[in-house]
Amino acid sequence: MEELTLDDPYTVPYRGIYAVCDAKNEYAEIIEHSNCYSGAAWSLYHYAKAPLILKARPTGNMIRYLVKTGTSKLELKASVAAAGIESVLVQGDEVEITYAGLGGGGVGATRCRAFADGVLRYRISESGGERCAKGTVVIPRRDRILIGIDDTDSKDTGATWTLTHNIAKELDCPEAVYLSHALVQLFPVPEKTQNCMSTVLEFGCVDEKAKTKLVETLKKALLKYSASKETGMVVLKDFYAKGLYEYSTRCRTERVSKEYTLRCAEENGVEVILDGNGVIGALASLPWFGRPEESIVPGTEIKPFI
Repeated sequence: MEELTLDDPYTVPYRGIYAVCDAKNEYAEIIEHSNCYSGAAWSLYHYAKAPLILKARPTGNMIRYLVKTGTSKLELKASVAAAGIESVLVQGDEVEITYAGLGGGGVGATRCRAFADGVLRYRISESGGERCAKGTVVIPRRDRILIGIDDTDSKDTGATWTLTHNIAKELDCPEAVYLSHALVQLFPVPEKTQNCMSTVLEFGCVDEKAKTKLVETLKKALLKYSASKETGMVVLKDFYAKGLYEYSTRCRTERVSKEYTLRCAEENGVEVILDGNGVIGALASLPWFGRPEESIVPGTEIKPFI
């Protein structure tokens, strides 16, 4: 039999680690894209107990940690609370995250995260075996960009969820990372194509240039490939869609007017890019970013983000 050779047998680098921050840098969402979900699930269980963590949840093969920025003291204990995030510090356009862990958790806290795509710099200690290890990674600070889209198909062709995902996948780049895609069940109005669902895309952008390029390119792609003249596209540049929970709930339980939609968009700082009738469902999708399991279920209540 051929002998197996591993270049680095004790390291499983993450695909990417991203930090999305609010305008005041008081909160951040650390989003870790895993190459080994079972290891990420172990981290989720232990990291959720760290003092800085406000919420922790999986979305596909990504783990999302909502944190209060700052520094904390970890009380590590084998098998119980064996690893965690010790600090999240925003320094200009960079975010510095310090991890610590025992044993295998220390390997994850150091080499596995240090070698993730997009890490700018890192400092790590020796890890593995019985060691308590610590690692710090520096990554770009990102703003969240939410893009709601609806009505790109017709009675004969198309599907909004497939078109939006394929466009977003092509636009994914280091400056504008494609973070999530969620289908949102709406109230079944007579004008629906079939299932009456809209889509929200979530990106993490490093600067205004990246945001502008993302929105303009996505708009052009929709105009090129949409099979409907009623396509709606809206954009919210904010940490979360805090003012749109009530509007979204109404759209999921009753028919609402386009006039009401446009008024809600203006009141909440949402930019209307394409104003076909699909704008109604597009706006309703924004609060559901990163919640694809919940957004597809009719009547599900939106839980507060913070």
